[in-house]
Amino acid sequence: MVIVVAGGEPPVATALAGLPPGAFVVAADSGVDGAHGIGLRVDLAVGDFDSASAGAAGRVVDAGGRVEQYPTAKNATDLEIALDAALDRSPERIVVLGGAGGRFDHWLAVAFLLASPLYASVDLQARWAEATVTVVRRSAELTGQPGDVVTLLPVHGTAGGIRTEGLEYPLRDEDLPPGTTRGVSNVLLGTGATVSVRSGVLLAVQPVSPRTL
Repeated sequence: MVIVVAGGEPPVATALAGLPPGAFVVAADSGVDGAHGIGLRVDLAVGDFDSASAGAAGRVVDAGGRVEQYPTAKNATDLEIALDAALDRSPERIVVLGGAGGRFDHWLAVAFLLASPLYASVDLQARWAEATVTVVRRSAELTGQPGDVVTLLPVHGTAGGIRTEGLEYPLRDEDLPPGTTRGVSNVLLGTGATVSVRSGVLLAVQPVSPRTL
């Protein structure tokens, strides 16, 4: 698997729970600082580095990692470049840490980026301070605590043949069209749930409960 550390809001150490310690790490711009802040060694740093701390790229090189610098004026965000670099390693799974804080348009852009067909070959999840977002293209396992909220949002069209196990309000071979609120505010019955789709893409959003902050 590959861990991608986004710029912007730094990740918290608890986001590393369950992730293998030897995973390849790609950092986007100031994600270098976020990665170092939770003890991760950066194998590859990408971006224009306009928001990283002074010397961030140098620290990556000093530790044996690589740096790929891009111009500030470009047609993709640093996170998209980092995701593409992660995909080049043909992982089964990519987990994105940090980077969702701040502007609402950035939050939406990242959410839609995660669901892009470009990443259909890989299991993809983002762990932010505000929420964990899991992309469901076939089937996904969700974890949490009993009573945690789970919202299922279809993107890029209707998500068809949805089945859930472990949620209070089950879906049994049902469709969710784009724009529906039917999937909002479901609830974990235990510590895990399974969500699967026959067609389409879902974002399974698990907002962070105040008790876990």
